[in-house]
Amino acid sequence: MKIHILLLLAALMMSSSVYSKQWLNISYVPKSETDAYLIERGVLDIFCPKDKQNQPVIIWFHGGGLRAGEKTLPQRLLNQGVCVVAPNYRLYPKIKAPGYIEDAASAVAWVFKNIENYGGDPGKIILSGHSAGGYLALMVGMDTQWLAKHNINVNRLAELVPFSGHTITHFTVRDERGIKGEQPIIDELAPLYHVRKDAPPITLITGDRELELLGRYEENAYFARMMKVNGHKATQIFELDGYGHNMVEPALPLLLNIAKKYE
Repeated sequence: MKIHILLLLAALMMSSSVYSKQWLNISYVPKSETDAYLIERGVLDIFCPKDKQNQPVIIWFHGGGLRAGEKTLPQRLLNQGVCVVAPNYRLYPKIKAPGYIEDAASAVAWVFKNIENYGGDPGKIILSGHSAGGYLALMVGMDTQWLAKHNINVNRLAELVPFSGHTITHFTVRDERGIKGEQPIIDELAPLYHVRKDAPPITLITGDRELELLGRYEENAYFARMMKVNGHKATQIFELDGYGHNMVEPALPLLLNIAKKYE
C-alpha cells in the first residue's frame, strides 16, 4: 500500500504532546555478567509519560547495519503519551550472529519484567526500529526461541512494526560468512524462515521500491505474502511514496497511531 506525504503530515499535526520522564543507561544484563563489552552495550533508555500507568510501550532498536549506531530515538516518539525504550546491543565485528539478536531479546525480556515500574504495560509492547533495528525486531518477534530462553512467550508482544528491515538473512550475517551482499539467503537467521500463523500483528513499512536499498521493499512484500499464505490475517505493508531508505520521519505517525490504539 503506497502512502503519500500529505496524509502523514496530517497525522503528525494531530499528535498530542505529553511530557515524558526519562531514565538513562539502565543495564539489562544480569549483575553476574563479567563480559566488559556486553556490560558496556547492554544498556537502555526509558521515556514514559509522567504520572501515568499502564501506557503502551514502543521498543525502538537503532539501525546501523549491525555494525554501528547508538540508542538514539527519533524525537517524534518522545512526549507523545506512550513509553519508549531504546536499547543498545553489541555490534559486529566485536560480536557475530546471533549475539546481537540475543542482546535484543534480553532487552525485550527486561522490559517485560520491569516496565511496570516506569509506567508501561507489559501487555502493550510494540517492537520497532529502523533497518538493522527492524531486522532485530522481526527476529525477536518471529523466532520464538529468543524470548523463550527468558521464559517469555513471544506472542505476548502486542505488535511488530519494523521500518525498512531485512526479512531475508541480514547482509552483515552474510558478510560474516563470506557471502556477497547481492546473494539473498533465507535461513534460520532470516525472519522469512520463521513465518507463522500465530505471530503478533505485523505492520511492515518501507521506502519507495525504486528508491530503497536493493530489494528491501520486495523482500518485505514477499514476507507479507508468505505470512498471509500461512494464515496470518494481521499483516500489512506500507510503501512510502517518494522516500528511500531514510524513511523514518514520515513513517513515525503510522507507528504512533498503532501505539495509541492501546491507550
